[in-house]
Amino acid sequence: MTVSKTAAAPAKTPRAETPRIKAPRPVRKEPAEAESPALQIGELSDLLGYSLKRAQLKVFDDFLRCVAPLELTPAQFSVLILLERNPGRNQTEIASTLGILRPNFVAMLDGLEGRGLCTRMRSSNDRRSHVLVLTDKGRTVLARAKKLVARHEARLNELIGPDNRAALLGMLATIAREL
Repeated sequence: MTVSKTAAAPAKTPRAETPRIKAPRPVRKEPAEAESPALQIGELSDLLGYSLKRAQLKVFDDFLRCVAPLELTPAQFSVLILLERNPGRNQTEIASTLGILRPNFVAMLDGLEGRGLCTRMRSSNDRRSHVLVLTDKGRTVLARAKKLVARHEARLNELIGPDNRAALLGMLATIAREL
């Protein structure tokens, strides 16, 4: 039988130790943001794609705040709109129209279906395909979402004005169609 050195060592007699007080660490001060010059973004400010993405992030943040009670993303809202306007269309058509990859779309549908907002049913024409139908609950949530999104859109309209809005929508449609 082997005995470890720790077990074989004689036990120390306890003695009273004085508590050690740790000295406080010096607080490192980060330079205040006001002291730092603004970050230079160079030619990024002249790139259309960069500006579009920055604007999209702001618009989506505002959208999410507006529809927060409904817990809908812009993509989910778009799906519900298409299902309302195109009942019984298959999921490939809906995903393709919105530019959503199939695996991402299936996961999104799982979530929407799990919340009772839509259902997938086997197509009577093609048993390999599923058609999508908005449920009564889905219609109710969508109606409420449309009211909340109308406030969001009104804020954007107020920011850029109705004429600029129409021009911007036209320009974005051109980019989407032509590129």
